[in-house]
Amino acid sequence: MIDAINNSLFSPIGEDGMIGILLILNGLKVTLIVTFFAMLLGAVLGIGTTFMKMSSKWYIRFPANLYVGVIRGTPVVVQLVILYFIVLSALDVDKITAAIIAFGLNSGAYISEIIRAGIQAVDKGQTEAARSLGLSQTMTMTSIILPQAVKNILPALGNEFIVLLKETAVIGFIGGVDLMRAGEIIRSRTFEDSVPLFTCALIYLFLTYSFTFVLSKFEKRLKQSD
Repeated sequence: MIDAINNSLFSPIGEDGMIGILLILNGLKVTLIVTFFAMLLGAVLGIGTTFMKMSSKWYIRFPANLYVGVIRGTPVVVQLVILYFIVLSALDVDKITAAIIAFGLNSGAYISEIIRAGIQAVDKGQTEAARSLGLSQTMTMTSIILPQAVKNILPALGNEFIVLLKETAVIGFIGGVDLMRAGEIIRSRTFEDSVPLFTCALIYLFLTYSFTFVLSKFEKRLKQSD
């Protein structure tokens, strides 16, 4: 087992002289970059899509509903491949940027549904009371509804981040070297299956549990402020 660990992680694994653990760390960096920026893009798209779907005008709701329906109805790996090899093929976009856009588009559809559910969970009587006091629709939403909705949707948003982190494991389909792809490269060069794959699994596990722990602490602080 010691030899397998040394051969997979701490020895050159190819003619390029790359050390396995360095390849893993570079893949981890790509995974974190894509996850972070895709979540930011998804949040922006999700907020915009939410208000479009809640509009009283059908021609504003229609594109938002179409976007959410298409994204939720197709696998993320298919979206990633179509975006990189077809939609962005003429623009010479690098793999990391393409992955951020693809995962951001995917996350935006789910985040919009999370936000919409959180807003609708707030008692309608509060909206009516705020409007009767003279608050505009915008002030009612930003000052009364959204602060309560954020507390409702925080666990679901945290779960979406974790799902997004794990979904980035398919970046290898467009040739990107993320954490999972790094493990596959090591496995293919050293013919050692257990060490690189379990190393990747443990890193994913550590990341998800760490984020879950931080999120739970943040939720407790929010509850204390009630």
